[in-house]
Amino acid sequence: MNELTIKEKGEKFSHVTVGRLVGFEGKQFVKDATGATSCEISFGNLPSGAAVPFFHSHKHNEENYIILSGAGRFQVNDDVFDVAEGSVIRVATNCDRNLKCTSAEPMTYICIQAKEGSLEGYTMTDAEITERENRL
Repeated sequence: MNELTIKEKGEKFSHVTVGRLVGFEGKQFVKDATGATSCEISFGNLPSGAAVPFFHSHKHNEENYIILSGAGRFQVNDDVFDVAEGSVIRVATNCDRNLKCTSAEPMTYICIQAKEGSLEGYTMTDAEITERENRL
């Protein structure tokens, strides 16, 4: 399993890493390490033929899965469908979900969990252009 490493922390930011995603193994949650207050993010990896060992449901949080590599099958309640690299799957509250890797190579994915219905502003409706010296 990859080790979560805190790289830098400031008053207004956190930078952590789970390391290289190629060869990543297991599941790693990052909320506590980053100090996030709006969502939980996890990295997961399923070897060929493996599935998450349980179905689960959330009472308040929806989940968004982003498949980074590999392919598989996703089940939401009784609906089953194929997923592959580049797939993004939103799963609402109060329904069962599970994921299985069907490709020869492992499936690596990110799961973002946040309170359903909480997104009010986003992208340019929540952002403003600011003036600052570019030090990059």
